[in-house]
Amino acid sequence: MALSLRHEVLSLGLRDPFRIARSDHAEGTRVTTVIVELRHADHPELVGIGEGYPDRFYGETPETMAAALPDLLTGVEQQPFEPTREWLRRADAVMAGTIRGHGAAKCAIDIALHDLAGRILRVPVHDLLEVPAVSPPTDFTIGIDAPEVVAERARRAADFPALKIKCGGPQDLATLEAVREVYGGPIRVDANTGWTRETAGSLLPALVDLGVELIEQPFRARAYRDLGWLQERSTLPIVADESCVTSEDLDALEGVVAGVNVKLAKCGGIGPALGLLAEARERGFRTFLGCMEETSVAIAASAAVASLAEWVDLDGNLLLADDPFDGLELDADKRWHLADRPGLGLTRRPA
Repeated sequence: MALSLRHEVLSLGLRDPFRIARSDHAEGTRVTTVIVELRHADHPELVGIGEGYPDRFYGETPETMAAALPDLLTGVEQQPFEPTREWLRRADAVMAGTIRGHGAAKCAIDIALHDLAGRILRVPVHDLLEVPAVSPPTDFTIGIDAPEVVAERARRAADFPALKIKCGGPQDLATLEAVREVYGGPIRVDANTGWTRETAGSLLPALVDLGVELIEQPFRARAYRDLGWLQERSTLPIVADESCVTSEDLDALEGVVAGVNVKLAKCGGIGPALGLLAEARERGFRTFLGCMEETSVAIAASAAVASLAEWVDLDGNLLLADDPFDGLELDADKRWHLADRPGLGLTRRPA
């Protein structure tokens, strides 16, 4: 095989406890992600780095990723490797046809392929994709905790142009009121499937009064009637996250919600995210580019396509106590600075 792949499971600590309404994040002190290194026999001195975040909510674990990676790579190698955008598109199509789901595994290989192609051509990934390098600024996300704790974290993050506040618990309103007392910018609310119609309906007037900018995934995944019910009653845009995994989900969401949240780890990497963002915009959806609690590898890959999004939530590496990678820089206005270095422009810190 001309391509060879090595993967590594990383357990990383978080700066602050980070809990969301879904139970798979209940502990909130550590996260698990998978880093891959991809080499080509013709360029043994170059390594493409990728990352996939296995989320049990989408049926993925480090073990399922380890099982899927070899089959995906075998499929990719059905066509001789070329460091071109068209070849990368074909590789994504092959992976999509090899196995359904497994977005994180596909994402890890896709990012590594883009990084390797950029390194071979000596161009940044965003130049390879022919997309603008400047994107909207990222917000900063704060997990569920006591209202006073969330407010203190909001005060510390007050230099971000927007805050994303995780909700889905009994103290949501008190939390948002406490945040508003210390932060004057836009607040984005993310319930991560944690609300009912009764909860959402009772909170909606207060959310408007508090100046909330959007509501993300208030109800369980694919609860289309509930999502449409709330959007009909809301002047705030409802954004689908858990309900929007790949482009296949757009049909059911059209006319139901105002926006969709695209994440590389859900849809399968840079190429699928680029296509999903473009298709969503063409269909009239407002676009949100999100992330998991990932290292700079996945965040840099996401930042390469962030110019196609209206809202950006690319702060996963900022939530980590120790990001293992260097090279991704945040500007003073909280926009990710895409370097002119080849590929993603990242290097692994010494152990």
